[in-house]
Amino acid sequence: MIRALCVLLSAGASATASAHHAFIAQYDDSRPVSLSGVVVKVDWLNPHAYFYLDVTEKATGEIVNWACELTSPVGLMRRGWTRNSLRIGDEVTVEGPLARDGSASLSAESVVLVETGRRLFFGTNEEQGR
Repeated sequence: MIRALCVLLSAGASATASAHHAFIAQYDDSRPVSLSGVVVKVDWLNPHAYFYLDVTEKATGEIVNWACELTSPVGLMRRGWTRNSLRIGDEVTVEGPLARDGSASLSAESVVLVETGRRLFFGTNEEQGR
């Protein structure tokens, strides 16, 4: 009985550990981007919070939805964020490295409210040893 419980616990721990990726495996520091758009969704989830931004491509006029990864909700709260720091409809400029897989995704290193110029966030990778 105890042996079976240990096996189950170790299996669950390894699944959780593999779910949390290394920054370098997902994002490419040599491909930074700066985008401006409107926040359409905010996910305040572990292990990383995300917000989603609709960005109008200048060349085509097409609207592309971008996923912007932040640090954990606890990390955000330690920096003074609340669930209301970034709201749907806010226009922001976000900077960070692009995803390696070519998706419309980036690791948000800077988030600035366009209307006020207020910097909400700077740096996602401090906790990840960069």
